[in-house]
Amino acid sequence: MYEFILPNAWLIALLPFLAAALIFIFVHRWPGISAGLSIFAIMTSFVLSIPVALAVFAQEGGTVFEFSTRWLSMPGLNVDMGLLLDPLTAVMLIVVTSIASLVQIYSLGYMKGDPGFSSYFAYQSLFAASMLGLVVANNFGQMFVFWELVGICSYFLIGFWFGRDSAKNAAIKAFVTNRVGDFGFLLGILFLQIVFGTLNFTGLSQEIATYTNMAVLIPLSILLFFGPMGKSAQFPLHVWLPDAMEGPTPVSALIHAATMVAAGVYLVARAFFIFSAVPQAMTFIAIIGAITAIFAASIAMAQNDIKRILAYSTLSQLGYMMMAMGVGAMTAGMFHLMTHAFFKSLLFLGAGSVIVAMHEEQDIWKMGNLYKKMPVTTWTFIIGALALCGIPPLSGFWSKDEILLAAYASGNLGLYILGSLVAFLTAFYMFRLIFVAFFGSNSYGEEKAHENSPVMTVPLIILAVAAVLVGFVNSPLMHHAFGHFIKHPAGIQPEPSTAIMISSTLIALAGIGLAWLIYQKKLLSHEALREKFSGIYQLLKNKYYIDEIYARFGEVLVYGAARAMFWFDIQVVNGLVNGIAFLTGKSGETLRYTEDGQVQSYASYMMAGVLIMVVLALIAVESALL
Repeated sequence: MYEFILPNAWLIALLPFLAAALIFIFVHRWPGISAGLSIFAIMTSFVLSIPVALAVFAQEGGTVFEFSTRWLSMPGLNVDMGLLLDPLTAVMLIVVTSIASLVQIYSLGYMKGDPGFSSYFAYQSLFAASMLGLVVANNFGQMFVFWELVGICSYFLIGFWFGRDSAKNAAIKAFVTNRVGDFGFLLGILFLQIVFGTLNFTGLSQEIATYTNMAVLIPLSILLFFGPMGKSAQFPLHVWLPDAMEGPTPVSALIHAATMVAAGVYLVARAFFIFSAVPQAMTFIAIIGAITAIFAASIAMAQNDIKRILAYSTLSQLGYMMMAMGVGAMTAGMFHLMTHAFFKSLLFLGAGSVIVAMHEEQDIWKMGNLYKKMPVTTWTFIIGALALCGIPPLSGFWSKDEILLAAYASGNLGLYILGSLVAFLTAFYMFRLIFVAFFGSNSYGEEKAHENSPVMTVPLIILAVAAVLVGFVNSPLMHHAFGHFIKHPAGIQPEPSTAIMISSTLIALAGIGLAWLIYQKKLLSHEALREKFSGIYQLLKNKYYIDEIYARFGEVLVYGAARAMFWFDIQVVNGLVNGIAFLTGKSGETLRYTEDGQVQSYASYMMAGVLIMVVLALIAVESALL
């Protein structure tokens, strides 16, 4: 059975590609057929992913299947296409196909009546297919092709409502920011090809194992990490992700949970054999991840838009994952990617349910008492928030503790303290959102809201169940099955610690308790706190003014350089070209008078020329004699 399933796993990525092509070419005019085709394709991919995962995990350590064929060959360059199936691939296939399936089903209700309904599902299929193609790639070259396809699909979906200037600007911002990271990534790939002569993951892992020239490996690994910095929105290339909220909310769920931002973390895990061989690169990754985690968590505390709060939460959790990778805990980072995919997609789809019920209102202060009219959305959202906060026994508890434990075991106490502070802030801002939007005193939300149709609420319930149960795959109850298969020889897998488990839970509960005191019991006035710490509040509300700094940088340096080059082009280059053209024209005008058609004139010119030559010859002879 497995001999048939594994070689044909390429169908998992191909089916959504075919669905997108069929929608664009043949059935675009029929929205119902377009949606049905898209959902059928991704659900079939999910069904196919299950036996592939079972086949991979069937043996001790996980089965590895690889198929490769030559796509392009020329002197000095061979480009292959192939398929790599191992435990890392299997986990990502299940995560991407399951969440994409639920998101597309949910979209039937969310996008109902939208004029771009068919295009939306075509883009969704192409987006999922691009991510799946990236996941199964067996070499960096093939991965980069799908990496760029993921980027262009995100551009289409973020700017889906292109009639809004904010959506167009957000799409351009995402595209341009990712070009910065992808440029570094591409340089790293070219570097690999030049140095090692191959881009195949298996071949490279064998080469790197015996390569010791750090002068090459350090810049190479840093360049490769530029790609994940862009795709996974790590500081300072984080600015595109919050603005990606301009797309439809199901798109946000897919981008923030299972596709685009997950691609960066997956790349670090896939290329862990490179990064783990370079201590400087690992330190760099851990520091960038830690900065991103605390930076985004602090900003989330002062945001009022329900989707932006979740967006900065995603940034913070991605920083968590990168920090785990940087301290050597590849297993913990991938485990958190998996659990985060389920509870974060739940939270975004829950936010979308609220936005639909509130007629596109996204300000949490204009909501309130939603639990009375939206019980399913409310309690599934709370389950997702508890999982995000790491409250036992929900999924986030197991994965968050793995990261904190790895940070502590690495010997870097600063990273552990920072990770614990992020856990506290996460619990605070998530339950600030819940107490204000779902249990707040504003009756406006209660009067306006209503629960949505089953096509939107059933995916919430399924994801809520997953948010509770999926973390158990790496718990003692299942003998740490996830860590048993998803591991790397160079990674660390510290023993569980009851003390860290208890302390992290208490820290999260303290954050929830503080939010309850301020926003529910009102023992502390949030207005008074804002006024007392107005400077800090404005700094956080304005996102540390990073966007303004980038805008100023662009205006002064980029646009300034462009204006200088424009002046040089017009005044110097054009001036020189126009000057030569003017002289040529004037010369022609003058010389045309010598062309009068009379033989006598031509004879005179000839004689004058001969005389000039004779005089020049005599001068030359005289000079030679002297």
